[in-house]
Amino acid sequence: MNAPASSQPTTPARPGERSLAADLWTLAKPEISFLVTLSAAAGFLLGTRGALAVFDGAVTLAGVFLCAGGAGALNHYLERDFDTQMKRTAGRALPAGRVSPRLVLGYGVALVTAGAGLICPLVSPLVAALALLTVALYLFVYTPLKRKTTLNTLVGTVPGALPALGGWAAATGTLGGGGGWVIFAVLACWQMPHFLALAWMYRKDYDRGGYAMVSNNDPSGQRTAGQAVFFCTLLLAASALPYVTGDAGWVYLAGALPLGGWFLAESLRFFGERTGRRARALLKVSIYYVPLLLALIAADWWMA
Repeated sequence: MNAPASSQPTTPARPGERSLAADLWTLAKPEISFLVTLSAAAGFLLGTRGALAVFDGAVTLAGVFLCAGGAGALNHYLERDFDTQMKRTAGRALPAGRVSPRLVLGYGVALVTAGAGLICPLVSPLVAALALLTVALYLFVYTPLKRKTTLNTLVGTVPGALPALGGWAAATGTLGGGGGWVIFAVLACWQMPHFLALAWMYRKDYDRGGYAMVSNNDPSGQRTAGQAVFFCTLLLAASALPYVTGDAGWVYLAGALPLGGWFLAESLRFFGERTGRRARALLKVSIYYVPLLLALIAADWWMA
């Protein structure tokens, strides 16, 4: 007869060991999935007129988070052999051998299926289709391009910005109207300086792993930083469009312009001093940008 669970001997975890649950959480790329979900929330709030559809919003965000997490896990699966070649990724669960490729493949598929399966019947098939399109473009277009052309970062802005359009569609039931495409443009512009900063910080690692990044053949950093300034300038202009189209009011505009100005100013500092420290500072501003933009959209909706 088996002893009660409480009396079973336990083996203390060794220093540095990670539990399976911790590895599965990391495989879902929670930081990226969280930002993706916030962008969907921005689109949903921007498209909301009158009372907030709490149920539709909650289901949409939960489904987007699951799909994003599944895409992250499947990206780990597809790039597992390349991750062994880079210092920043060699300790991940797959290249370190803590989990099997089959487990990660099944886990990623399960998360994507659960996310789309949640959105489709409870919100709309259109939003579920956008979520699946995002996953497909991320895995089968952007991911392979990362090893073929430096244009991969630009191409990657499409799946990166689609969740914002999906949030708009969840609120409005359609892809029509300017607001959905405007918030798509804002999130597309935002991604470029975000990833350019990462590319500069880890340029040696990316080169070692065989990834085609603009920073690899840019020893001075002028091209990398120059592109960051260019896209931050576009972002500043794009962030004013929700006010121009009438989808957001003066509360939003009064915050969005200085927020975009802050981002642009940091990119100019990076251009003037192309160091890892400046790239990291730009990256931090990019991480703050999306939740702050969402807060502005929420405040504007509340005041309307």
